[in-house]
Amino acid sequence: MPGPMLGVTIDGSLKKGGWRAGPKVVLGHGILELILICIMTFGLKDFFSDPRVAGFIGIFGGIFLAWMGYGMIRSGLGRSVSLKGQKADAGAGLRSLVLTGALVSITNPYFILWWSTTGIELIRRSYTFGLAGILIFFMGHILSDFVWYTTISIAFSGGKKLIGDDVYGRIIIVLGAFIIFFSAYFVYSGWKLLHGILF
Repeated sequence: MPGPMLGVTIDGSLKKGGWRAGPKVVLGHGILELILICIMTFGLKDFFSDPRVAGFIGIFGGIFLAWMGYGMIRSGLGRSVSLKGQKADAGAGLRSLVLTGALVSITNPYFILWWSTTGIELIRRSYTFGLAGILIFFMGHILSDFVWYTTISIAFSGGKKLIGDDVYGRIIIVLGAFIIFFSAYFVYSGWKLLHGILF
């Protein structure tokens, strides 16, 4: 589904990692998901189901995403982004795409809420087949992400020769606005969760 991870993948495909951006973002996302699955399998789902936890994640995650979106818009408006010479810098940026994949996931409150509701039910069903069932579930789940985001990266990095710096700058501005929209939604949702508990 559209979300901050998609925006980051498209940005990385155009700017840093080419077609490898998708797999790198999914790697960070997948490491985080594997950790969550391990935690939930060993009985800590109640912590993640707590609306206070989801509320704080929403607020602080939204602030993080707003900062990221603001930086993208500022670079697009300031024309400080360029497609020229990006391949030379590709290696330096790839490690950060893995970290970005994890950060964009952990700061999304609906990532946690999904795993503490739908995800935990899928884990419970998978566990009827033992640890092998959990492993097969994880592999199928992460492979779907890998195929989708790699396809996105290939599509956008392949079009790099067709767009100039002006068009690229506009794309970055649109993606930054897209991420800020999600950040506002996350902050609002987080506040709504906390408001019902604290007030």
